[in-house]
Amino acid sequence: MTMETASFTGIIRTLFWLLFIYYAVKYFFKLFGPAIFQSAVKRAEQNIYQHYQQQQNQNQQQQQQSQQQQYTAPKQDKPHETKKVGEYIDFEEIE
Repeated sequence: MTMETASFTGIIRTLFWLLFIYYAVKYFFKLFGPAIFQSAVKRAEQNIYQHYQQQQNQNQQQQQQSQQQQYTAPKQDKPHETKKVGEYIDFEEIE
């Protein structure tokens, strides 16, 4: 096996390309970053709006279903008659 050593020009060339790529990416993000951010925000707003609309539709459906179900009052039995023990006698005080 042979071992290759790095040359000075190879190191300089690698550093140059790394710096070039770094600044190129930084420049393109500065140009296109706001547009990308705005499109991401618009998509998020649309998703939130759709989710809100779905919840509203579900709530309306639930309200309609609850209104459609007729309320049936529980059957009330005849009130229990009180036991008649006897007649009521009114007493008067004598002075």
